[in-house]
Amino acid sequence: MQSPFVQSVLWAALLAGCAGQSSIKPAEVLDERTGVTVGALQTPIELIEETRNAAAGPNARTSFGYLGPVEWDKSGDISYGLWIHVAPGNDRQIGNIHSQGGVTLMLDDGPVALTPIDAPAVGSGPYRPVASWGQTSYFALDVALLKRMSASSTLALEFRGNGNGNDQSPVQFTPTHGTRDTLMKFMQARGITGD
Repeated sequence: MQSPFVQSVLWAALLAGCAGQSSIKPAEVLDERTGVTVGALQTPIELIEETRNAAAGPNARTSFGYLGPVEWDKSGDISYGLWIHVAPGNDRQIGNIHSQGGVTLMLDDGPVALTPIDAPAVGSGPYRPVASWGQTSYFALDVALLKRMSASSTLALEFRGNGNGNDQSPVQFTPTHGTRDTLMKFMQARGITGD
């Protein structure tokens, strides 16, 4: 039998652990095949397409986007990437996100055209695509851009449009919740300081 003191300590530890967790927190996995440690969020940041106009109609399905920072650490050789997945939900399609200039990150201090990259070959990716019909790609990310993202009160993704006819206007996605705390926690977990 456990003493009441031991039970109290166990309950307090359990409650403290639950209270300290956020819905999106950093995670780390070692890919045993390659020896690469992959740092990511447990769940990517969700974004939703901004409403274009009322002409889309009441039956238009919402499009979603997802992004998540990734750190690859192979014996101290550290590199970063930004994983992005977009799942169109209506008839208006976006262009190829793998193409140069296909995705722009919108921050307080201005837009950043993202450059597609090839991710290091590891057993499994840090995030799973939400929709099989969506597009997924990795983009160049460095510590300076990660710091800009975490300091920005505005964060949005803008995809090059691929609409029918003459509608090639960009499609913008904004987060469903604040991103600053999530990105700061990722940086802290990766040992990246704010200075």
